[in-house]
Amino acid sequence: MKVVVPKNLSQAGKDYLLTHHFDLITVPDDRQETILKYGQDANGIILMTDPFDNETLKQFPNLKIIARHGVGFDNVDPTFAAKQGVVVTITPTANAATVAETTLAEIFDLSKNLTRVSHEMRLGNFAYKTTHMGFDLNGKTLGVMGYGRIGRIVAQKAEALGMKVLIFDPFIKNSQVGKLVDRDSLISQADIITLHLVVNEQTTHSFGKREFSLMKKTASLVNLGRGALIDETALIKALAEHQIRAAALDVFDAEPLPLSSAFYQLDNVLLTPHIASNTKECMERMAVDSASEVVRVLSGKKAKWAVNQVE
Repeated sequence: MKVVVPKNLSQAGKDYLLTHHFDLITVPDDRQETILKYGQDANGIILMTDPFDNETLKQFPNLKIIARHGVGFDNVDPTFAAKQGVVVTITPTANAATVAETTLAEIFDLSKNLTRVSHEMRLGNFAYKTTHMGFDLNGKTLGVMGYGRIGRIVAQKAEALGMKVLIFDPFIKNSQVGKLVDRDSLISQADIITLHLVVNEQTTHSFGKREFSLMKKTASLVNLGRGALIDETALIKALAEHQIRAAALDVFDAEPLPLSSAFYQLDNVLLTPHIASNTKECMERMAVDSASEVVRVLSGKKAKWAVNQVE
């Protein structure tokens, strides 16, 4: 059995597959063209965040599983994959705590201007801090949109900081933390909004011009979910015109974010290159969890975290 693995996959995941006697096809990057070039006869693929479209999928005659290295699966079509006899899995328990921690880190950065102040200090501008003061999180309202594993942990940690927590998720009926509210109430009342929604037809580019007009002018938006959740053109306009205070973005429609992007010209947006789960421990967990799904499926067993069902 042959399994395509990215070059940068944690060694723990590679070792797991080798221990179970699988042959590894190590690819230099995660692009679908590269995977096709080196691993067309593969039985399994561990897939990162690069797109893997249906036309490419059809060219893998022996493929039985695509194991996503992460939680989101918007870069592959599970329904089409199922028709091709391919199981698509995710690693839902591996990164929740890490992404929640990074979310809080970016919220802290926004509230205290840490990155900007540090940058200005290196330029000798010690007075920058006096004209760019931060704000307290204690007593402020955090709006959590999407209340899955990550959203729950973020809410718990924020409440421990003395923040008021508002929650919007159409599939959640009750919560021991914070207060469940409707979408517009959360957007209009929150001082900071953090997005943890899944990407689907309803949520794609759903946070746009209307939502920015509802937000407080002093409010900030944080997105460590998926770039597709936000209308980036509308956000750039809202930030440039100071319709909202600031934003922290870890994900984008196009990744890497092109250097020509207008986001780089704004001083009220914190930009990070998709680092939400970028810790050694989390990368090892995701690697082992995705590898374990490959082993299960290619050994004739049922996947633990499948997002589709192969007949």
